[in-house]
Amino acid sequence: MGKENDVEAMNIHVQNTNASDFSSPKYSINVLQLLKSAQMQHGLRHGDYTRYRRYCTARLRRLYKSLKFTHGRGKYCRRVISENSVTNVRFLHIVLYTAERAWSHAMEKRQLLDGPNRRQRIYLIGRLRKAVKWATLFSQLCSFKGDSRTSLEAEAYSSYMMGTLLFEQDHNWDTALKCFKNARAVYEELGKYGDLENQLLCRERVEELEPSIRYCLHKIDKSNLQASELIHIGEMEGPALDLFKAKLEAAMAEARSQQAASMTEFQWLGHQFPISDAKTRVSILKAQELEKDVEGPTAESVPAEKKLSIFDKIFSAYHEARSCIRNDLATAGNAENVKEELIGLDKAVSAVLGLRTIERNRLLVSIAKSKLTRQHADKNEKATKPEELVRLYDLLLQNIADLSDLVTSGRERKQEEVAFSEECAVKSLAFRAERCYYLAKSYSMAGKRTESFALYCHAISLADDALQKLQDMNNMDQAMMDELKTLYHNCRSNKCIEHATGIMEEQKVPENLSKKIASISLSGSEKEQQKLLVEKLDVYEPAFGDADVKASPRIEAFPPPLQTIPRNPIVLDLVYSLFEFPSLEKRMKKKGLLSRLWG
Repeated sequence: MGKENDVEAMNIHVQNTNASDFSSPKYSINVLQLLKSAQMQHGLRHGDYTRYRRYCTARLRRLYKSLKFTHGRGKYCRRVISENSVTNVRFLHIVLYTAERAWSHAMEKRQLLDGPNRRQRIYLIGRLRKAVKWATLFSQLCSFKGDSRTSLEAEAYSSYMMGTLLFEQDHNWDTALKCFKNARAVYEELGKYGDLENQLLCRERVEELEPSIRYCLHKIDKSNLQASELIHIGEMEGPALDLFKAKLEAAMAEARSQQAASMTEFQWLGHQFPISDAKTRVSILKAQELEKDVEGPTAESVPAEKKLSIFDKIFSAYHEARSCIRNDLATAGNAENVKEELIGLDKAVSAVLGLRTIERNRLLVSIAKSKLTRQHADKNEKATKPEELVRLYDLLLQNIADLSDLVTSGRERKQEEVAFSEECAVKSLAFRAERCYYLAKSYSMAGKRTESFALYCHAISLADDALQKLQDMNNMDQAMMDELKTLYHNCRSNKCIEHATGIMEEQKVPENLSKKIASISLSGSEKEQQKLLVEKLDVYEPAFGDADVKASPRIEAFPPPLQTIPRNPIVLDLVYSLFEFPSLEKRMKKKGLLSRLWG
């Protein structure tokens, strides 16, 4: 709070221009490029407004010290930023980063987990007002001290900050619309000039402003924009859209709360479970809305990567519903009827979550299959190996087993549950056939023909059993039927190919062995017979060969070959045993009597 009071205490005013000011130098700041670089490098690439606010604070501290424009040591001494005091471009940076610090602080409060409460919202509006105040001062100073382009960018920045404040206040939509349109017009004009990077930044900012303009028109009732279109607009990325996304999410949450008031039951496999908790209803309703994007009529036009992100949101919503249900279970006490209903609801939500997990994993399988069969059109794209598909089918089999155990865990089973468990068994059989097929492919790539042939035969039998069971079912899955038929034909053709390839390789074994034996030479290989570099120093030849050839250079033979060396002759002293040496007893000292007694 001390820093905020310091900023509020600072007297900010702009003096009238003098005739001498027109001769002062004009400063140039590429405002959009400067802010975009700072935001992306210091937190806003990941939506971390706290980190960006701290960066702005540290940046302001460095600017104040470098300009010797501090507010005194110990006792606070107010320093005025005016037109006459701007003698360096860094004074304009001070005003700009102060506005950014106030704006990022407001956005930080907006990103609280449960949303800002009444007191925090008042503080948020106050920080946005402070950002507008500093942005207006920045625009006024740039009109006097900056060149024409800097003045235009500062004006667009000030208009954007004013529009953001009115957007958050939920009133004066006409004025907010005018501010956003003014900023868009300036960036559209600036996007026609300058270097390529600047043009791209201006166009990107225009695209970021467009959703806010359309939302303002929607609030003024001058647009036929539907709520579903607003959701698609909110999927765009950019720091300028974070406030719009928060506003849109709050509006959607309010709409879900109103719609969830009429949602009293959750139906699953013939059971109806009452929902008493409002948070549980909202979470389930949010998941059901997201499921329409991956199962509705427009699901085929949605890219696979976007579907994966939608599945993540669905999982998050269902997990939130389960946590609410289990909290209610913990506080249910001894009410057996309530606990039984909550346990059934938890089981139903878990089953739906398991179904969505299977759908997501099947989507991953389809993506992997497309990369497996696709030709190498994109060299940077990594090709899928059969082992990866085997792992994915292992996950699917585990998901099916968990879901089947969950459904069959009850004592009394309805007809819908029996049919669902039979469907799970057929799907498990189909997934086993697919897994066996890709396991056979991995063995085939490793050159193991016998194992591959046996696995293809087993996959044919599994696919045949799954096809027969699918045909006996009432609600036959035509897509799975087509996949199994394709798998059956692929297994038969690959089985014949593996059989033929194995016979050919077996017939070529004696021929290959005879060739290898015929190529054996006592003098060494052809590579060893080549001359080394030390043996042909008088001839200019590259020692390392071609760059594409991965061969070791032939500079010197290592280890060196063995050579014979001379050594000392071996002397066997055999004459020594034939010599007769003279006796030396005469020269030996004779022992006396005492020496004989005492030894």
